[in-house]
Amino acid sequence: MQLDTLTLRVAFAIVAFTLALLFYFAAYRSTRSPYSAWWCVALTLFLAGSAAYLFNGTPQQVWANPLGNCLLVAGGACVWAGARSLRAARPRSWQLAAGPAVVTVSSALENPGVNIWAGGAVFLALMGLMLGLASRELWRLEPGYSRVRIPLAIAAAFFAAYYFCRLVVYLAEGPDGRIFVTYFGSAVTTLVTMVLLVVVSFSMAALSSEQQTRALRAVATQDGLTGLLNRAAFLDLASEELLRLRHTRALGTLVLADLDHFKAVNDTYGHAAGDAALQSFASACNETVRSTDLVGRYGGEEFIFLLPGVSPDRAEAITAEINKQLEAVRGPDGSRMPTVSYGIAPIGKGTSGLDELIATADAALYRAKSLGRNRTVRGIHTP
Repeated sequence: MQLDTLTLRVAFAIVAFTLALLFYFAAYRSTRSPYSAWWCVALTLFLAGSAAYLFNGTPQQVWANPLGNCLLVAGGACVWAGARSLRAARPRSWQLAAGPAVVTVSSALENPGVNIWAGGAVFLALMGLMLGLASRELWRLEPGYSRVRIPLAIAAAFFAAYYFCRLVVYLAEGPDGRIFVTYFGSAVTTLVTMVLLVVVSFSMAALSSEQQTRALRAVATQDGLTGLLNRAAFLDLASEELLRLRHTRALGTLVLADLDHFKAVNDTYGHAAGDAALQSFASACNETVRSTDLVGRYGGEEFIFLLPGVSPDRAEAITAEINKQLEAVRGPDGSRMPTVSYGIAPIGKGTSGLDELIATADAALYRAKSLGRNRTVRGIHTP
């Protein structure tokens, strides 16, 4: 039975249009997640690209086929961008535009007025590349992400491999070869794509909801200015971590940090400079501490760390490294960042709770301030 390419393309356009509408109203409008936005754009581009191919065999193919290639590769780039958005890593504009631009130029150079497959090799290579990159991004998501990332990653990998095989056979025997027409021709590809889009649509919606849920959770637990944990989130997580340390009889250290003369920074240089100082300190912390450590903004210009398994000596070395990084930063007007005072509270067997640790670190921080600031003072825990 011979597949009718024209009919399949019309059917694909209808399916893409329907999915775009459903995805927009069912996913994007309810979640406003970047992933759902990228997929709506991708489906729209796939629809437009498929519509352009309907002019095959007419005098209009001279512009329609290069346009179709461009739109489909752009759709593939949006699939990749959507997958990257799940890790909050948006591609740069030139990365998104490079593929469509290259395939458009290559198509225009291969006489598209009479050559239906003008730019075909470049088109197949770029589609395989974009889908392969999307699969890679999905595999790189943390294990705790929605389970539907696995079937989506497999589907994207399958499609990338399929386009790679299309490219190999295309280069080996051309678009009119028996193997290419039978297994990798336009009709077969349109049918496979249409079926796959329908099957994975539910997974796409689930990932959109997961992304929005994580975004809301981040808003609830992160400090808006520095990106660190906010006070409430830190206290909750630190209480849980302290229980774990007590159960395993492991040691650790709690640190309170306060930016010296912070009010003078705001008064002299303005609140924008103060915000920049807070952000610079947070960045220095993130560059220094481990991913397993807890770092939060305790209030105003005060920050708090919980460092599991870290001795007080090592905690002092960490504060020294943070200060070293902060010293290298300059404000927008070339001004230096403020110095920082630290109070350290060791976590030992006699530690009764988080409130006691904070009180010990706060007393040590007060002594650091009274001794002239810009120093680290270790608190003394008395069980």
